[in-house]
Amino acid sequence: NNTLNGKGNGVAKGRASRSTSRKRSTKKTKVAAKEEGVALEGLELPKMNEDPYEDVRERMEELAASSAENPPPEYDITWFAAFTTYLGYAVLIAFGRVRDFFGLTLSLGSRYVSPATRAGCAPLLQLRENFYNRRLYHRIQDCFNRPVGGGIGARCRMNVVERVSLDGNKSMVFANQTTHDLPNFTPGPYNTLDPSTGNLLRKSLNLGSYNYLGFADDWNTTCKEDVVGALEGWGVSNGGCRVEYGTTDKHRELEKLVADFLGKEDSLVLNMGFNTNATTIPALVSRGDLIVSDTLNHTSIVNGARASGAAIRTFKHNNASDLEEVIKEAIVLGQPRTHRPWRKIIVMVEGIYSMEGEYCNLKMIKDVCKKYKVYLYLDEAHSIGAMGPTGRGCCEYAGVDTADVDVLMGTFTKSFGGMGGYIAADKATIDYLRTKCAGSIFHNSLSPVVCQQILTSFRVIMGLDGTDIGARKLRALRDNSNYMRMRLTDMGLHVLGNYDSPIMPVMLYNPTKIAAFSRECFKRGLAVVVVGFPAVPILMSRARLCISAGHTRKDLDDALVKIEEVADICKIRYGWSSFG
Repeated sequence: NNTLNGKGNGVAKGRASRSTSRKRSTKKTKVAAKEEGVALEGLELPKMNEDPYEDVRERMEELAASSAENPPPEYDITWFAAFTTYLGYAVLIAFGRVRDFFGLTLSLGSRYVSPATRAGCAPLLQLRENFYNRRLYHRIQDCFNRPVGGGIGARCRMNVVERVSLDGNKSMVFANQTTHDLPNFTPGPYNTLDPSTGNLLRKSLNLGSYNYLGFADDWNTTCKEDVVGALEGWGVSNGGCRVEYGTTDKHRELEKLVADFLGKEDSLVLNMGFNTNATTIPALVSRGDLIVSDTLNHTSIVNGARASGAAIRTFKHNNASDLEEVIKEAIVLGQPRTHRPWRKIIVMVEGIYSMEGEYCNLKMIKDVCKKYKVYLYLDEAHSIGAMGPTGRGCCEYAGVDTADVDVLMGTFTKSFGGMGGYIAADKATIDYLRTKCAGSIFHNSLSPVVCQQILTSFRVIMGLDGTDIGARKLRALRDNSNYMRMRLTDMGLHVLGNYDSPIMPVMLYNPTKIAAFSRECFKRGLAVVVVGFPAVPILMSRARLCISAGHTRKDLDDALVKIEEVADICKIRYGWSSFG
């Protein structure tokens, strides 16, 4: 197998993991000056000697242990849900086509007819090309892209801006004192008025954001001083890419800290998590190489793989046996037509799959990769900072040495309260990517202010701030996640994924239930994310709940009561009945 970057700079194997603690003088946050274990502003973390789940601790730990040893439950869609789902889509498509036909042939002035274009120019959007948007998505678009008026913390209820539609849901406008009495607007006890804009807000418990460790809730206490200091010293942006005066000592400091945290020789930080995959993969592989990808990998991996020019094979989700068969076939048959050996083969997986809530079968997949001497690329966008006793991600959780994973990718948007992403590997590979990865040589560099946010978050997680806040956050996230999953399953809901995962997909199946679930939750002051086709298969519509260390048991119990009400209204208790 050739070197990873194709230039003789392969990934070093068998090296010892680097120490994850740095001997340096660390500036203490304001929290460090307080007595250990006190409550944080905006966040109610239990002390290390307190257990809010004492009455259900034994059962939670049994379920978590069983989940770690066994595959997550696989739910088959019931015959009734499958029939009504297909019927629902058929009705929507049939009526949409009929309305398009009469709107065009009878010139009825349909609001969905393509707008006039300049003479001699083809329409920018053909009716058949944007049919899904016009006839399906627009009907429920009030459930998506909801704007927020303020912070997005979990414990502190976030304010979601109310919207109404004046044209049958084709477009949305902010609700205010003149529009809130329209028939399609439902005021509730959670409504408040924003005095600065005049818009109506709905106070909602945040069950949709990637605020895993709750830094959005206690930011004023844990991170503000350092971040504001960086803003005053560095400004918002460097105004250039990493290779053109876009690299500061903050970037270098962050890259060293990431490498130390993960036990890698070096790392590269980029401005956007999606682009970290989409621009790094084409730099690592090209024509003559083979990517073996999990069937449920994120779109960023899919886009990066397609842009690379490398051949792509897929293996069944999280199935190490199928991966082995795909690799063996690839080695035996070689490249198409010529049957020459592949220049290199790289396997791509995720730490936590964001639409399934499952963590990777990393230990067995790593063993297969080592057996056949192929490279392993691990996307830890959702697992870094959220998994493992010290937050070091899927490798720590699965007991896999990071030296056995050739390329580690992750993002700073979930557990660190920032933005951007990183690649961690051996120094030769990172040096190569600095000059070959489009995200490094073309994209604007990560803001120094955001770098400082991430640095401070890392120090809290690692305990370098002199407190136990990081450890308390990690414990609270795990406990909150396991409690919520246990209670949702007890309701008879189909909940995908593993215990210890903060992502809980609740299956809705029928497309009409996407809007119903979202709207009913929103009425009750719950901000949830719903997902339908094409983000997931046509039969697999779901609500995706994301749990945070910022939630308290009281928050979750209150949410569970409301979700149980919505489950009865929407008929989604498929664990109890085929009819929901």
